[in-house]
Amino acid sequence: MHLSVPQQALLDELNGKHVALIGNARALAEGQQGAEIDAHDLVIRINRAPMPAAASHGTRTDWLALGIGLPPEDRARLAPRRTLYMAAKRKRLDWATATSPGFYLHPRYQIEGLARALRAKPTTGAMLIELCLRAELKTLDLYGFDFFASRSLSGRRSAEDVPHDFGAEAAWVAARAEADPRLSLR
Repeated sequence: MHLSVPQQALLDELNGKHVALIGNARALAEGQQGAEIDAHDLVIRINRAPMPAAASHGTRTDWLALGIGLPPEDRARLAPRRTLYMAAKRKRLDWATATSPGFYLHPRYQIEGLARALRAKPTTGAMLIELCLRAELKTLDLYGFDFFASRSLSGRRSAEDVPHDFGAEAAWVAARAEADPRLSLR
């Protein structure tokens, strides 16, 4: 029995689309990009996906990518039509996520490959960028990605408290954006 759809099904769904990938940087709450976010063909959010205001964050969640367990109230609030589980550690993968419509389980070997490139554990956002850019999408616009400069809306931890190298990820994203005009930081 296979619970996960094949990766190619995700890539096919992204083809030809304008995609918004929403990070959880606190700085996003200071802007007014919500309508711009919601105007994309597909909106992807991460983990608990805090949305303090529609004006700053928009309202749509087409895909929800998880690196953590998701409380039922957040699942109900976000109501994604597809859930992606991106963590290498599968112990937090709950039954509600694994049996949700269109569920996708990201392969460990791809997580490990990105970890080698970054020389650190990749964030869910970095894994999504890599995944999305495999598709023939039109654009991938990143919102709420400041590589922990303003910290995260979803917690109180500092950059020193998490197992990621945000400097390496920022450089990796900048290099990808330089090489691939479909990718932009908003």
